[in-house]
Amino acid sequence: MQKPFIIGITGGSGSGKTTFINDIRKQFSEEELCIISQDDYYFPRALQETDENGIHNFDLPKSIDKKSFHADVEKLLKGQIVEREEYVFNNKEAVPTVKIFKPAPIIIVEGLFVFHYKKIYRLLDMKVFFYAADHLKVIRRILRDQVERGYPMDDVLYRYERHVMPSYKKYIEPYMQDADLIINNNQNFNMGLEAFCGFLRERLRKNAVK
Repeated sequence: MQKPFIIGITGGSGSGKTTFINDIRKQFSEEELCIISQDDYYFPRALQETDENGIHNFDLPKSIDKKSFHADVEKLLKGQIVEREEYVFNNKEAVPTVKIFKPAPIIIVEGLFVFHYKKIYRLLDMKVFFYAADHLKVIRRILRDQVERGYPMDDVLYRYERHVMPSYKKYIEPYMQDADLIINNNQNFNMGLEAFCGFLRERLRKNAVK
């Protein structure tokens, strides 16, 4: 089996990665593309570090089970199917499903720390950084966490100031200079999506003729 082409996508919380990824999913089949997210590898809440005020900090590299994440990416590269229970962000009303990841010619690995984790970083054939201005990211974070996850406004703002931004500045933003492609999402990512999907189709075409 030909080695899959593996792409890492990262960027700050609220930069638009999830929407971008969902739009990519609509354009490719599971036989063409596999997308695996760091978000499904959070340790349980009880194992998360707390800050000086006793608030759990989910925005640290140690919040993620990176060993299992790396092991599952390696399985996909070897042509093995991966099963993983969905992480529901401590939403008591959500019922987690079992996600199935199938090997494909192109594998996208996405998440906040996929460039920071050295073992994951070394596997990447291409690195994509999703960029958005800080004030836009906080607005998107508020909308997402209030609507989708039911978090109070005070909690969202506290976490953004104390956890999200310090983590972004230390563990995410420094890797922007290493990216092969930077997608600007200050207004929209339409052109970036079109260019990226064009690249994916060309990779798939080349694979098909080999």
